[in-house]
Amino acid sequence: MLSAGQLRQTVAAIAAEQSADGAIPWFRGGQLDAWDMVEAAMALDVGGEHDRALAAYEWLARRQRPDGSWASEYRDGWVVAPAAESNHAGYLAVGVWHSWLCTADDGLADRLWPAVRRALDLVTAMQLPTGAVGWALRPDGTADDTALLTGNASLYQSLRCGIALAALVDDPQPDWDLAVTDLGAALRTRPDAFADRSRWSMDWYYPVLAGALPGPAADERLGAGWDTFVVPGLGVRCVADRPWVTGAETCELALALAAVGRTAAAVEQLAAAQHLRSEDGSYWTGLVYADDARWPVERTTWTAAAVVLAADAIAGTSPAATLFADPGALDRLDPASGRPPTVAADRSDVGKARG
Repeated sequence: MLSAGQLRQTVAAIAAEQSADGAIPWFRGGQLDAWDMVEAAMALDVGGEHDRALAAYEWLARRQRPDGSWASEYRDGWVVAPAAESNHAGYLAVGVWHSWLCTADDGLADRLWPAVRRALDLVTAMQLPTGAVGWALRPDGTADDTALLTGNASLYQSLRCGIALAALVDDPQPDWDLAVTDLGAALRTRPDAFADRSRWSMDWYYPVLAGALPGPAADERLGAGWDTFVVPGLGVRCVADRPWVTGAETCELALALAAVGRTAAAVEQLAAAQHLRSEDGSYWTGLVYADDARWPVERTTWTAAAVVLAADAIAGTSPAATLFADPGALDRLDPASGRPPTVAADRSDVGKARG
């Protein structure tokens, strides 16, 4: 379906959009947000472009605001939408943990830890009495009382990665443990804690992708929405009532399927996304299949990144593949070292194991 050479070409297409200062916009001259930039950086790490990934994370560290947040949108280095969104803040932890899994670079974790800590402290401060996290900060600095299910599922993964990083750098954060416990309970048992965005496919599969719904509950959820969102041979609808499939949602469903061991179904979805592939290895964002028209007419770095991450999770190629393919691995860290059992504590051994 996808050769190693084709995936390298896709990684190169993402790298080609990166600015000299490390920023990765959706496309050259387009908008940038912290969440999508982290996803693109993770794909660079999977492709072995570790210096480029680090440059992206260092860009975010430099741009982090005193409260731990980032603006919701930048363009050519300028803030164009200043709102602080919780899932944008939290996702740096996922990227840094993923990068450490890829590189075993303790210096990277130490260098980026302060930014991760500030960001997740903000996230926990935005947690509501329901256990859910408000989607954004109000102008007065308090959390909006609207919580979004997809964003909160992402924050569940972010907090778990942050807790893993805290153990790695020996800086425990017990408040995060309490926050992720309450958030997990909200995701599993309190649907009324979240705004109704059930039209959107991300709300369907993201609790599974992030590991908040394991086992039979995950299978039940995926089965319940399958016919609503999956278009055979084309991928996943972005919204239930539109004839529009999108590459990122299709590949994220593949990640969710990989997380519950449904590898064949994951491969099928990754294959379905390939009609969006361009000759240079980049990917169109989506297709309005009723009109056979690409829309929007753009090839986004985060769509390409979703392809790379899905392929990695399915094939198990990179040392970070288990982050999505086996969310439970975060519960099996060595309590003494804070490291996964498959990663040697001695970095020289890691280097030998990886050739």
